[in-house]
Amino acid sequence: MVAKQPDGIYPRIGTDIWGRNLADAIENTCAEHRVVPPPRQAIIEGLAASLPDTEIKALITTQRGRKVLKPSASRIVQAGAEKVLLLMCDVHGAAVAPWDLNDRTVSSWSQPVPEASQRVEDLVATELALQEAEKTVKLADKARENLRRAAGDDTYAAQALTAATQKHQDAVRHVRELEGQRRTLLGALGHRRPRPVVRAVQEDGEVKAALVLAEQPYEVAVHLQRYAADCLERAGKTRGYDLAESLVDAGQLSKGMNVLQQWQIAHPDGTVAKLWRLAAVTGNNRALARLNVFRVRPEHLVTGMPQSLVPMPKDKADPGLLLLSMREILNRLSVRLNEVGAKPETGPDDPSIRAGKIATVSAEIVIGCTKPAALEHVLRALNVNDHLRGIQPYDEDARLIALFATLVDSYTRESLLADALTEAFPDARGADLLDLVGVRDALTANGPLDPLEPLVPAGDAVSPLVLRDIAVRAITALVFPEIPPEGPQKTGGRTDTGQFWPVVRGALQESAWSQIRSKTAEARTRLWSAAVAQLFLHRGNILSAAGFFGTAETAKGAGQDPRALAALLLGAEAGDATAWAALVQRMAPALIHAPQPFITPGQGSEAGGGRKGVRRTPRNALAALTMAYTAPGVSRALLIAFAKAVLEHPDATQPPEAEDGKPLVCYGEQHLAEGDRTAITAGMVVAPDTEGRPTHHVADKTWFDETFPVNLGRPDPASAGNSTSSSMAVGTLTGPGFATTAHGAPLADPRDQLAALRRELPARVELVGGSYQQAVDAAHTLMTDFEEARRLRAQLGEESLSAEQRIEWMEKLTKARAAAQASVTTLEQVEALVLQI
Repeated sequence: MVAKQPDGIYPRIGTDIWGRNLADAIENTCAEHRVVPPPRQAIIEGLAASLPDTEIKALITTQRGRKVLKPSASRIVQAGAEKVLLLMCDVHGAAVAPWDLNDRTVSSWSQPVPEASQRVEDLVATELALQEAEKTVKLADKARENLRRAAGDDTYAAQALTAATQKHQDAVRHVRELEGQRRTLLGALGHRRPRPVVRAVQEDGEVKAALVLAEQPYEVAVHLQRYAADCLERAGKTRGYDLAESLVDAGQLSKGMNVLQQWQIAHPDGTVAKLWRLAAVTGNNRALARLNVFRVRPEHLVTGMPQSLVPMPKDKADPGLLLLSMREILNRLSVRLNEVGAKPETGPDDPSIRAGKIATVSAEIVIGCTKPAALEHVLRALNVNDHLRGIQPYDEDARLIALFATLVDSYTRESLLADALTEAFPDARGADLLDLVGVRDALTANGPLDPLEPLVPAGDAVSPLVLRDIAVRAITALVFPEIPPEGPQKTGGRTDTGQFWPVVRGALQESAWSQIRSKTAEARTRLWSAAVAQLFLHRGNILSAAGFFGTAETAKGAGQDPRALAALLLGAEAGDATAWAALVQRMAPALIHAPQPFITPGQGSEAGGGRKGVRRTPRNALAALTMAYTAPGVSRALLIAFAKAVLEHPDATQPPEAEDGKPLVCYGEQHLAEGDRTAITAGMVVAPDTEGRPTHHVADKTWFDETFPVNLGRPDPASAGNSTSSSMAVGTLTGPGFATTAHGAPLADPRDQLAALRRELPARVELVGGSYQQAVDAAHTLMTDFEEARRLRAQLGEESLSAEQRIEWMEKLTKARAAAQASVTTLEQVEALVLQI
């Protein structure tokens, strides 16, 4: 502990004794309010170590021999069904770290997948190596210049200059290689970072009212904290005034809410430091601005302060020594500021003068809650509500993500989240087993997608691809809920909008159902696009989904195809145009959020293509891909291979490679110099040829626009006014024999028909096999249920069913068995035909 500091405005932090007294008072007060307190160590090392000693004395009183908080020092906040106990006090102005998970910067973070975390470690190592390489370049350049300017023209001097020049060139080449590796890693990360994983802390097997971050290496923790601060500063630049100057001039005018959070920092020597700090839940911009005024970096606050930045007179020089105690850091900072501020020669720009009005700031600190496991969610909701109802500018993407979080909370509050998902997934293996808290975190990208597993159809394999598709379908069902089919119209009656649409209207504050117009559809589509974008590592422009949903889907519901991805792929291979159309809808988010996006926001007018180049709207791109299934010139093998690659690309962990080992290049960059080409990163899609085989090109926007041109997605003038004939044409193409083609075209060549059938029949065989397996599983389940009913009847001694009921059931089962036996005969005939193809 530092020596006694001179008097000044910057406070001295309380001693360990007062920290233990504060912990006793908080624990006793939490017991009175029946809420769970934070860990005792968190109170002593994180909270008490941030309060002046005089402040702690003012918060505590004694009742019946026990230390408790004064009634004016705390208050209860009701957050939905949960209660949160807040401590109202004045903390040191530099004691609060910005929260990494601020909702204003949510679009700057990606999902916390293990692959992304490993890439961050590789990125940090590359950046450290790059810093050392740049130093080497400077030293080599200096050595070369010294030799060049040295006197003498002997052979030795010339050789030395040549060697120095070569060393400088090698160093420059190494820097370029490392810069290329850094760009590649940033591209693989989608130029974002994985969101830090936060959970409620556990002590002796019990969950407590504090948060803890997963363990991080020291360099990674510093990197992520700097990235969080940069994102927060970038988001704060839209503010209409300078926040730091406002704090310097007038101080902090409103309180911020804080929570105790533990950072676990793994150092290179194998030790792990577990540091408790106060993290700002609301007022993140103010917390960061205060640190900037104090000239304290947030990464130093949460990973350890280098002693050289806050030295004391008797300290021994040790540049590698980190101060981990919050009390030690703040006391040293106060001592320095008080000493410098007392000197007459100190200028007005010195932190000791500028930070005078924020030496201490009023704050509310979470010291208890009724359900600690849900504390993170409660604090996120409070943060969102504080921002959505504030007056500060809000980034559009972040605002929409926050709105979607409130929408999911509205479904949960009305006890309709499970019902909405059950209706959207009729074939789910166990919708009644949903963990709704986990589902909420999964849909808002605050947790893994594993809680969505009960929504996967029975018999389907569970994979990241399937869970992501389930998440997209769930988001679509919540944003575009279906209304009940129209019944008999009553005179003066109102349209029944069902139980889900009112939830959307209330959360998004929309007008009445009868007033849904194109602006409502556009706003709802943007909300959907922002929510879906969180599920992907590479985040494209959310405006790339403009036009995907219109007024019909906004008013009546999205009307999603309930089939699973595997069934849609098989159906598309089997010649089902409706399966391909549904598959394209499922592919749409992956087409937008790819390393090389295939669908981008529409720009200008398509009629100006001759002057500005080909322009296309997102809706046209999706329509062109849909129509390619029945259009000449695009093979089914290419479409199926492209669909599989697009759906799987978010799960790729390694860059794609050509089968013959030759380097891949983006299709639109074939004629560029090698140094100007985009680096090939994980998640890129290799362009297939007409046979579905991979080529040496990476599919990009240029390839997509050439393969599925603009005209392909425009309606045919001949059939634009006759929707019936168009649907009939599509239906004709899906028939078993392809007797006619679209728009009454001549019969196809028999050889082409045979080739098409040979391509499609294997998929049809798999579809039939899957249907039979489902029927077998259903029969087995039925037998199990009947056996259980028989056992229970015998156990309870109940009377048997009536004869009429038993006869009715037997007749239905007899018909089902007869149909099964008839299908066996049909399958035997198919087996005989297989030998004749």
